[in-house]
Amino acid sequence: MNAEIKSPTTLSFPVEGMTCASCVARVEKVIKKLDGVESVSVNLATEKVTLKVDTSLVSPEKIAEAVEGAGYKLLLPAPEGSSAENSGITPVEDNHLKKTAREFYISAAISLPVMLLSMGMMIEGVQEYIPLGFEQMNMIFLLLTTYVILVPGSRFLTAALKAARHRTADMNTLVAVGTWSAYIYSAIAVIFPEWLGLHHAEHLYFDTTVVIITLILMGKLLEARAKKRTGDAIRKLMGLQPEKAIVIEEGQEREVPVKSLVFGDVIRIRPGERIPVDGVIESGMTSIDESMITGESIPVDKSTGDSVSGGTVNLTGSFTFRATAVGNDTVISRIIRLVEDAQGSKAPIQALADKIAAVFVPVVIVIALLAIVVWYFVLGVQFSEALIYFISVLIIACPCAMGLATPTAIMAGTGRGAQLGVLIKNAESLERAHKVTAVVFDKTGTVTEGKPSVTDIYIIGGHTESEMLQLAASVERLSEHPLSRAITTYAEAKNINLIPADNFKSVSGEGVYGTVEGKEVYAGKEKSPLSGEPASLQAQWSSEGKTVISVYINGLLAGLIAMADTIKPHIPDVIHSLHQRGIKTVMMTGDNRHTAEAITRKAGIQQFFSGMKPEDKAAQIKQLQQKGEVVAMTGDGINDAPALAQADVSIALGTGTDIAMETADITLTGGNLSGVYKAIVLSDRTIRTIKQNLFWAYIYNTVGIPVAALGLLNPMFAAFAMAMSSVSVISNSLRLKNVKV
Repeated sequence: MNAEIKSPTTLSFPVEGMTCASCVARVEKVIKKLDGVESVSVNLATEKVTLKVDTSLVSPEKIAEAVEGAGYKLLLPAPEGSSAENSGITPVEDNHLKKTAREFYISAAISLPVMLLSMGMMIEGVQEYIPLGFEQMNMIFLLLTTYVILVPGSRFLTAALKAARHRTADMNTLVAVGTWSAYIYSAIAVIFPEWLGLHHAEHLYFDTTVVIITLILMGKLLEARAKKRTGDAIRKLMGLQPEKAIVIEEGQEREVPVKSLVFGDVIRIRPGERIPVDGVIESGMTSIDESMITGESIPVDKSTGDSVSGGTVNLTGSFTFRATAVGNDTVISRIIRLVEDAQGSKAPIQALADKIAAVFVPVVIVIALLAIVVWYFVLGVQFSEALIYFISVLIIACPCAMGLATPTAIMAGTGRGAQLGVLIKNAESLERAHKVTAVVFDKTGTVTEGKPSVTDIYIIGGHTESEMLQLAASVERLSEHPLSRAITTYAEAKNINLIPADNFKSVSGEGVYGTVEGKEVYAGKEKSPLSGEPASLQAQWSSEGKTVISVYINGLLAGLIAMADTIKPHIPDVIHSLHQRGIKTVMMTGDNRHTAEAITRKAGIQQFFSGMKPEDKAAQIKQLQQKGEVVAMTGDGINDAPALAQADVSIALGTGTDIAMETADITLTGGNLSGVYKAIVLSDRTIRTIKQNLFWAYIYNTVGIPVAALGLLNPMFAAFAMAMSSVSVISNSLRLKNVKV
């Protein structure tokens, strides 16, 4: 493999075992030390490392060896030709998710009985229903807790030791110090109570140990599931590319794998097929659904010389085209890369907690050590008594309330969001949403209905509106074109009976022909320049972004039908609510300027950008971010995926594509955009609750640690203080269940 890689080369590999920002720093540090490494970037969100290397000096295997030495695992690509090659699936996601789920369920299954029985043993009326005595029950608790802390909870100790070797600390250190201090104290109290100056086991913290591990594992499981969904979005994008293509060589058609296509290949596309790669049409005419690229619901007519994009769908005609971009150079491949890059650039929500832990944990340990030294060596108390003070400091510093502060608020906030039709994918998005200063909307399917509908009709030549519509719709219903469906739907809504049409013909780029009760009917582009009132109306409607169809009966112009993708009725109210909150509104669309201007004017949106490709939308959002805006992007299509990923908060409509919903942080059930405002308000209330929770969590430590160090707080009261801090945090979070939005 190494001989085939030319230097310098950009390589990207998955990394297994990273949990926080300090892990990223350690992986980057060990790789940078290697000869031949020009640059390295480790992405925690995607769990990947991207580096530029001179492969004549360092091999991927050598890099993997260095990473493994730091306690992590670099996953090298599968051998060429294997089933895993180019699948877009890495073992990291599935293995990590399964392992975390297994650990959580095991820990939860043990924690519940340990917690309930421990509480029962302290209640006099309940004790008589427990068949075993205190000593037997404590031994059972010891065995169960030992299993939990050594098997499901082993990850925390492993990570804490890894951090210690690199002279740093994170939340894993905090969890490990708290759980192991409580566990060791309780184990000694059960097995050797005399070491602590006790006559029998008392003040045990087995339930504290297992519950903390279970709660933290629950958070890890939710995080792993979010990462798995991110991977699903990328794989679905990759799935838009067909596996086979028909290549024309020397007049003969041959089916080949898409991955074997090269620049210049001539490819045949039939009606209904998905275009495999980018190219230029050499022969034929057709209509192509480019909504995945442009976001526009109306198909685009194509003929010789026009470009086509891989992943788009051919609707009508058969044509041939010459490949101009294959593999990683296609539009869909660029979209995939944009999504990966933007998603990976988001900072994990745990970063702040890790920074606090890096200072908090060493300080707590120093205070605990000072307490035991001063009490034993200076004040001369018994070692068992000094040890109690040491344990008290560690117990009061146990991160139970800290661990609950964010997840309980997030759970309550997301639960309330679900009731309001706002499905929040992860804690990061909920944390950021309240900071939003600008909301960017896609047009088609987001601000508008996403499909054309008849808006205006003009009658010419003595025909009635019903007669003209009956003849036009009778022919149009034989076509699958969205404009045809709009006319048919409009006629049916007016209870106009349609008549069977003969001699139907659809001409790409023109319109449809047919015979209805002996009358020749044509509906499509105008056959000759209009004049007078029809010309004025056509110009006016076109300036408003509407598509105008001319209807001819027996060769004479009978009327004009204007169609447009109309805005959703509730949009102006949503925009007004956002403006009242001081939030800027922007619309981005691949449509033309006239249409964009008309839509923004009707909706009340402040600014618009038209004629935009997927990468243009993402770039424009990046520009807004560089100006200091915190941007929320709202969309519903595949073409919105890069912009959704680039935004600080991404919001997808539940009526949109799976790709948009998988990429987005927040999904609105249905097409009502009032959920955008609700999500921002809910985020504001949730973050306020989290800050309150953190205050109460830290205030217990701030007050409790010095009190414990002074010998005024024994482990029993320390545990009680922990319980009270947890109760206050949970009670405060539950208030979110009734928040009004």
